[in-house]
Amino acid sequence: MSESLDASLRARILGTWRMETWTRRAADTGDVTDALGPNPFGYINYSADGRVMVFVLRSGRLRPASNPPSHDEKIALFDSMFAYVGTYVVESDRVIHILDGSWNELWTGTRQVRFLAFRGDRLIYTTPETVDPMDGKLCTYEVTFSRG
Repeated sequence: MSESLDASLRARILGTWRMETWTRRAADTGDVTDALGPNPFGYINYSADGRVMVFVLRSGRLRPASNPPSHDEKIALFDSMFAYVGTYVVESDRVIHILDGSWNELWTGTRQVRFLAFRGDRLIYTTPETVDPMDGKLCTYEVTFSRG
């Protein structure tokens, strides 16, 4: 893809997108499930200065009984979210997120590839086969966003 097409794709993804769906396809069985349960709450933002921010929560998260949350409540809160920040580059049919901070420190400093497609006014991501950070199994993801 030429630089002008890359620039056009970059311009098309700029701004804030609200997550509508996030599904996970297991590599071994092909089973498709909701990655963080049905109706996740989340946003991704691509800024003109090359920064990306992602924040996602499972719907129906339990509110801790007190402040500070108990040890078990903290684990449940951590396991029901997904967040990172970094920079991004657009190349051909994909965007690459270069993470400089993440909810899971194993992801900090990594490059996360997201293949891009559009269905009407929806932004669709798919991932290459990857290890699910929640259960360690191989899978692919598909995420649908609409303008936030």
